[in-house]
Amino acid sequence: MSRPRAMFPLAALLVLPLTACGGTAGADAKEITVYSADGLKAEDGSGFYDKVFKDFEKKTGIKVDYVEGGSGEVVQRLAREKSNTKADVVVTLPPFVQQADGKGLLTAYRPEGSDKVAEGDKDPSGKWTAVANNYFCFVYNSKELENRPPKTWKDLLDARFKGKLQYSTPGVAGDGTAVLIKAMHDLGGKEPAMAYLKDLQKNNVGPSKSTGQLAPKVDKGELLVANGDVQMNFANMKTMPNQGIFFPAGDNGKPTTFALPYAAGLVKNAPHADNAKKFLDYLLTEQVQRDVSAVGGGFASRTDVKATDPNAASLARLMKGVEVFRPDWAGIDKNLTSYVAAWKEATGS
Repeated sequence: MSRPRAMFPLAALLVLPLTACGGTAGADAKEITVYSADGLKAEDGSGFYDKVFKDFEKKTGIKVDYVEGGSGEVVQRLAREKSNTKADVVVTLPPFVQQADGKGLLTAYRPEGSDKVAEGDKDPSGKWTAVANNYFCFVYNSKELENRPPKTWKDLLDARFKGKLQYSTPGVAGDGTAVLIKAMHDLGGKEPAMAYLKDLQKNNVGPSKSTGQLAPKVDKGELLVANGDVQMNFANMKTMPNQGIFFPAGDNGKPTTFALPYAAGLVKNAPHADNAKKFLDYLLTEQVQRDVSAVGGGFASRTDVKATDPNAASLARLMKGVEVFRPDWAGIDKNLTSYVAAWKEATGS
C-alpha cells in the first residue's frame, strides 16, 4: 500500500479546507475525495498514490483530493460525517474496512478487474476490493543490530530494547491491530498473547497513532524495533536504509505473517459517485497493478498480474520461507472491541 521516502508523519487526520476542491461543487464537479490509510503517498512526490493521482487526472480530468490518517481514524471520520458525507472513496486495511461496512458506510460496487482479485481479498457483496496487497512485519535498526538482529517474540523481551521498542496503537492503526492478531496466532490465543504484551510493556515506549511515524525513528536509531508492513518499510528503505524487515517467530522458530491488503470501497452517498467508480476501476487496471510493486513496493491484488520488476523480485526473496496464515476477519471484526479492551487492561494503556 509508496513510501520509498519519508512517510507523512501524521498523528491525526489531515483535514482539507473547504476551498481545497478548487471552487467547484456538486455531483458534476471533476473531482473526488479519497480518505486513505497512510503508506501509499510520499512527501517527496515519488509514491504510488502520487503517480496514480497524476495519471488518473491526466487520463480523465478528475482531480483527486486526498485525506490521510490511521486505518481506524479514516473510518471514524466517515462515521462522524455520515449525515453529511464528504468522501467518495475510502482505502483502509482489515479489519477496519469490514468495520466500515458494518457501520453502513459503504455501498456496493464491483470495479472492472475485480473478478481477477482472489475471493478472500474482496467482499462477497461488493462493498470493498483489495487494490494492493501487503503483509505485516516488524523492522529493526540494521546498523545497530547488525550482528544480533531479533528473530522471535522472545527476543523482543531482552533488556537491550528497553525504551527502544514501539508499536502503533491497536484499534487505531491497522498495523497496530495486526500486532494483536499475529501475537494471538503465534503465541497460542488471546490470553497468552495478552500476557506476553503485558511483559513486553517494560520495553515499549508507548502508543503511536501512526505506524508511518515509527520507521524514521528506527532508521535514526531512536528506536531499535517497531512494527510496520512490508510495503511501507520496503519502499522507504531508499531514503531510510538502516531498516531490516523481520517476522517475529513463536516458540517453533517459524516466521509468520498475514496479508494486510489496502482495500478500497465506494462511500455510501458519495458526492461524486460516478467519478469515484472511474477511480476504483482505474486502480485495478493492469498498468496500475504493475505499479503497485514497481513504484509502491507492494504486491498486486490482481492474481493475473505477474510483476517482473526488480522490486517484485526482491519482495519475493524477502517473503521466501515465511508462513502466511489467513486470519478470521469476520471473527476479528466481531471481537475487535474486546481484544483492544484486553490489550489496554494488560498494558495499562
